[in-house]
Amino acid sequence: MASFDIEVSSRKKVIDLFQTWTRFADLTSQGGHLQNDDNDMLPPADTGEALGLGAAKLTFTIGYGPTFFEKDGKDRFGIKHKRPHYLKQIPHMAHDSLKEEYCDGDICVQVCADDQQVAFHGIRNFIRLASGIATIRWLEEGFLRAPKEVTPRNLFGFKDGTANQDHATKSGFQKVVWAEKSEPEWMQGGSYLGYRKIQMLLEIWDRSSLMDQEDTFGRKKHSGAAYGKKGEFDKVDPKKLPTDSHVRLAKETNQQMQRRAYSYTAGVDNRTGNLDAGLLFICFTQNPDKQFLPMLKIMGKMDKLNEYTIPIGSALFACQGGLEPGEYFGEKIFRD
Repeated sequence: MASFDIEVSSRKKVIDLFQTWTRFADLTSQGGHLQNDDNDMLPPADTGEALGLGAAKLTFTIGYGPTFFEKDGKDRFGIKHKRPHYLKQIPHMAHDSLKEEYCDGDICVQVCADDQQVAFHGIRNFIRLASGIATIRWLEEGFLRAPKEVTPRNLFGFKDGTANQDHATKSGFQKVVWAEKSEPEWMQGGSYLGYRKIQMLLEIWDRSSLMDQEDTFGRKKHSGAAYGKKGEFDKVDPKKLPTDSHVRLAKETNQQMQRRAYSYTAGVDNRTGNLDAGLLFICFTQNPDKQFLPMLKIMGKMDKLNEYTIPIGSALFACQGGLEPGEYFGEKIFRD
């Protein structure tokens, strides 16, 4: 996942970039690659590391940050009136230790694939094709491994995303994920993407007892069942969970979101000698003011998980719906 800042004020140049990105995404998601012309004295059209690897279920998701629509009080591209209702910078939360280089941005692009090299090829070429128009603000590489229909585990060893089952229907997504009908036309079929980069204090966690770990979440580590229940997806009774447990606090907000979190590792933190690893928390919501931000406020103040985590990155983006044939990224935003 990457965030970009647009360095030009030309509406036409941004449209040209989005059209170029769209052509590349359409081509590579079908297993193709950019073709060279006949001049060997020019750089290759495609960087080449994904040749022969196929599409690997490659997908591109693009989101637009608050500063895409208005930056430093300026409506750079004449699209301020197209800004979605709830799109804003996430306010500082208790327990945050945010670093500017891991936060926000004009545009985000999430590239997913079953092959790590295919995904890297996608984002690498987005960066290359944006040269002179947009610069990379931050780039994160996450991973997710779990058999189909099995809830993945985070680096603490606990299942992450169990609650997605609560709205796993067409009507559930309509209420929880997809944008409201009152949102701008370009966002219909889209959603808000909430992002948090969370560093995990794995060395401290690994010295904690199993009881302490399970009390932190309010679930059994191996089965994923909430306290007082037998199965992972059994309905949670918050009163049976520790008052400061992660799951109890989440349930007591009475809000749902579509979680799509990824683990990350970035070697060793040279300041501490500890592992630099954690969670790239991503969620999709219909109304972040109602579903996402209140949960962050409660978690920041009371969550027992705070003993083992440090939020260091944060952002909110508005994602458009899927493209129709012949449509380019952002076309409906720029349409008069």
